[in-house]
Amino acid sequence: MKKIVFSAMCLLPFASFAQKDFTIKGKVGTLNAPAKAYLSYRAGENQVIDSAILNNGEFTFKGKLESPTSALIRVKHDAAPADPAKRAVVDRLDFLLENAMITVSSPDSAKNAKITGSKINADNEKLKEALKPFAAQMNALNAEYYSKTPEERKDTVFMNGLNARADAIGEKMTAVNRDFAFKNTSSYAGLVAFRSYMGYDIDAVKLSPEFDRFSASVKGSALGKTIAAQLDAAKKSGIGQMAMDFTQNDVNDKPVKLSDFKGKYVLLDFWASWCGPCRAENPNVVAAYNAYKDKNFTVLGVSLDQPGKKDLWLQAIEKDGLTWTHVSDLKFWDNAVAKQYGIQSIPANYLIDPTGKIIAKNIRGEELPKKLAELLSKGTK
Repeated sequence: MKKIVFSAMCLLPFASFAQKDFTIKGKVGTLNAPAKAYLSYRAGENQVIDSAILNNGEFTFKGKLESPTSALIRVKHDAAPADPAKRAVVDRLDFLLENAMITVSSPDSAKNAKITGSKINADNEKLKEALKPFAAQMNALNAEYYSKTPEERKDTVFMNGLNARADAIGEKMTAVNRDFAFKNTSSYAGLVAFRSYMGYDIDAVKLSPEFDRFSASVKGSALGKTIAAQLDAAKKSGIGQMAMDFTQNDVNDKPVKLSDFKGKYVLLDFWASWCGPCRAENPNVVAAYNAYKDKNFTVLGVSLDQPGKKDLWLQAIEKDGLTWTHVSDLKFWDNAVAKQYGIQSIPANYLIDPTGKIIAKNIRGEELPKKLAELLSKGTK
């Protein structure tokens, strides 16, 4: 069994971890080497990846956790095939890992495995069963989308209809997650459901008192602390709040502050060169910028581009015609400004008035020029 730990910080002393540990006893059919199982999970700031060779389908993983976490077991059924045109068979099981004796067993594949010995997984299985019909409906929509040609996918009537059906299914899944969360406020599985229910555009006013319904031990888990931080960031970056100042380097490695733009309407725009929806939205931002850049309006772009890929960031700026100021620390989702504002998905934006107050969030497409026309066409300074 080989374990790899990717650490973003110095490791804590061993004694600081909880004394209890976990053991996973797995069995997938009668697979033997070169079949291999992989376990991956987060432990604090670390991404842990463990591996084990299967012997008559059996494998074992051991470790220690400070609090429960989401985990993944992947089983590679064979080695790299002789025919390079064929891919090795790999299947996966998403589950919740806690300090317990956990059994994972299946006659054929990890994805069909039954989990025993874990209370939070027993709870989570109930949630999965409740969500299963809607997941099947979503899969059917995906299949319908991919059955169309690229040209057919450009049909707005088709896409609008597909998106409307997806939204309706999504609302039902949100309701299931919410109901499960509030019936399981002492279970980590309930907290996982709550995080799904929260979504990405977090309404801290509504969600904060709902989060407080969870037990202290659940809120004290790593996920609980993450949610608390996300809610805090959402409160501080809500409409009506003063935009939090920051400093980050521009494309020429010169520091730029948000407060440098005080006195103007500013669209604080979070995006990245690798983000397809962001790139698709860029023409709308360009049009708004060109229409109102001489009317006390500007854009400040914050990129979540990745380490060592500044060239891709700069190429996207040039290709998309983004002639406003851009900043980034090139730390991907760990971008300091994105974390400060609690960004969970991109594209995301904040419209800030000349006093520095946030007056709108996530306005896109036709909404952006409409809002700017309302504010700026009257000659507001």
